Amino acid sequence: MAPEDSPPPPDSPALPDGHGELEFWPAAGAVGEKVLLAPVSAPSPPFVAIEWSFGSVDTIIRVLPNGNLILGKGYEDRISLNQTTLSLELRNLTLTDSGNYRLSVFTESESAAGETLLYVFERISGARLIGPTELLIEDESSANVTSEGTGTITSVLWMKDNNPLSPSNNINFSSDNRSVLINPVRRSDSGEYQCTLRNPASYETAKLSLTINYGPEDVRINGQNEVGLGDPVSLSCSGNSVPPATFTWKFNGTNTTVTTDKYTINETDFTHSGEYICTAWNYVTNRHVSQIHNLIVKVGGGGGGLTTGEIIGIVIGVLAVACICGLTVYLIKTKKIPKLSLGRSGPPSGEPQSRQEPDLNYTDMSHIQKRENGKRVIQGNMRESSVEYAEINTGVQTSQGPGRQVPKPSS
Repeated sequence: MAPEDSPPPPDSPALPDGHGELEFWPAAGAVGEKVLLAPVSAPSPPFVAIEWSFGSVDTIIRVLPNGNLILGKGYEDRISLNQTTLSLELRNLTLTDSGNYRLSVFTESESAAGETLLYVFERISGARLIGPTELLIEDESSANVTSEGTGTITSVLWMKDNNPLSPSNNINFSSDNRSVLINPVRRSDSGEYQCTLRNPASYETAKLSLTINYGPEDVRINGQNEVGLGDPVSLSCSGNSVPPATFTWKFNGTNTTVTTDKYTINETDFTHSGEYICTAWNYVTNRHVSQIHNLIVKVGGGGGGLTTGEIIGIVIGVLAVACICGLTVYLIKTKKIPKLSLGRSGPPSGEPQSRQEPDLNYTDMSHIQKRENGKRVIQGNMRESSVEYAEINTGVQTSQGPGRQVPKPSS
């Protein structure tokens, strides 16, 4: 700022006794554009004289008491002055326009003066972010993101998903803040990275998205463990994976044709009971995880029905009993098992016999006689009190009671 006791500019009126200090809004502009230099507050018009100057001696514009304007060399088509607000518009800026600008204003009773600093910058353009081209795998890869751009860059601001990006145990910034190193990458590092290149006159923002691949993890199968015979069933396989995992299924150790996350059976039968295995695979990480699910098909549905094994056991038991009964009947019919009957006295005399069946005749085995050499011999011990009986079925119907001798068939 020029000393307060410096002489007034040439051809301008002498400053009245006592003068104020003018304050200005900050000013900055880009090459080729325009800027407005204006005091925060200005004395009240009418003004006797107004003068804007650049540096210590170069006059930009001067308004004389008679109203005439004097323009500095090189400013003829580049400036405009508002004689009420005292603001100066400077157009077609160049880098050489950077520097100190001074305003002096005179009224009939007072004067005021002040300075402002103008910064002219090259406009920022071509901002972009350069990142890794290979696929990134969690805990295995690293990523270096670098900003590029032309123009006067005075500051660099990094954001991720619209939030400030800060250093951490795996995120480091370069000394000029133009690049970021992430080592190793984690799934939380996935997202959109934004870098803003800025100067007081212009800025540009570049964006880059990073995808961190991981998984599969937490693979699980959701579905019923028991279903009723004939009921539909749907098993669903899921897991955390980027990119989404692909799925294959096995049933009782045999590959199936199902390659989606769902295994559906429209109508179950007993052959659907068994072990289902879902395998989730990530083609980027080349990792796979399998999960097992057991399904039981029951009669009457889940929770209390009969299992396949129980039903088979019941069927086998029923068949075994039927076979035993059938075999018994067969052996009896073919007389391979004798039919035993207990002795009975027969119906009372004079009462007709209700059904036709062979007479049972009994004899005392202890007094059986036979002939030997023309003599009759009695077998058995006549003194023994025990009696043995033998059942003799003659096939001849008779009304004789027990103890009588059965007639000998005629020859």
